Amino acid sequence: MKKKPVEHVNHERWLVSYADFITLLFVFFVVLYASSQVDKRRAGRVAMAIQVAFQELGVFQTSSTKVPVQDDDAMPFQNVQVVENLERKADLAKIVNPMKGTLTSSTEAQSLRDAEQAIQKALNPEIQKREVTMSMHREGLVVSLKEMGFFDSGSAAIRPDSIDAISRLAEVLKQRPENLRVEGHTDNIPIHNSHFASNWELSTTRATEMIRVLITQFGLPAERLSAAGYAEFHPVSDNNSPAGRAQNRRLDIVILAPYQPLRQNPDNSMQDATQGPSPPATPAVR
Repeated sequence: MKKKPVEHVNHERWLVSYADFITLLFVFFVVLYASSQVDKRRAGRVAMAIQVAFQELGVFQTSSTKVPVQDDDAMPFQNVQVVENLERKADLAKIVNPMKGTLTSSTEAQSLRDAEQAIQKALNPEIQKREVTMSMHREGLVVSLKEMGFFDSGSAAIRPDSIDAISRLAEVLKQRPENLRVEGHTDNIPIHNSHFASNWELSTTRATEMIRVLITQFGLPAERLSAAGYAEFHPVSDNNSPAGRAQNRRLDIVILAPYQPLRQNPDNSMQDATQGPSPPATPAVR
């Protein structure tokens, strides 16, 4: 009978299991690392779309973060921040498709800038005298007519010597398609005279008086106009100084961006209300 050979115990078998464990651990960390990376081009487009959309709405200010130059390498997600890039302006139409009634397209924004240039040319003498100022806001272009150039203190009657300036402004507005909202504003000094019991009445009456003049004397379409009175509750300067109060006593003509419709009743007539102030995005139409 042949003697069975003695089996030798292999004391290095543990290396096989150890090698398998190390391989699996290596693969695990590779997967974790790959998961923490994103395709920079896709993430950049998503970030740009979101940021441009919010900037169009005026929610966020433009960031100073720069778009990375290279497109080939991956990039950690936490570092993905994009701003409007002039070189990618042509891609914005593909990235952001504004919903009708929500965002302003670049064409519509350019239209407001064209209106600003036309008004600046028409009212240059008044702008030089600081009787008129202009600023671009989320709702549209705001043309501020200061009280000192257009109204006497405590009065809603338009000064006769300002009719020429209003005529030049109306000529520009008649040629434009945007809706207009006329807003009356005062300082915080209470008023009580034989004509007005409060700043509410004064601010609202000034707005409606300007609308009356624009319709009856200069032929602006009534369906494009609305009026609002905000009294002292939407100041643009500090009411603690005479200069600041003078800035707050104004009549704003807002050339509304196309996504800002006039508020209407179900029967399609303009509202006439006297409730308190509303937020700037949806003011109470009077």
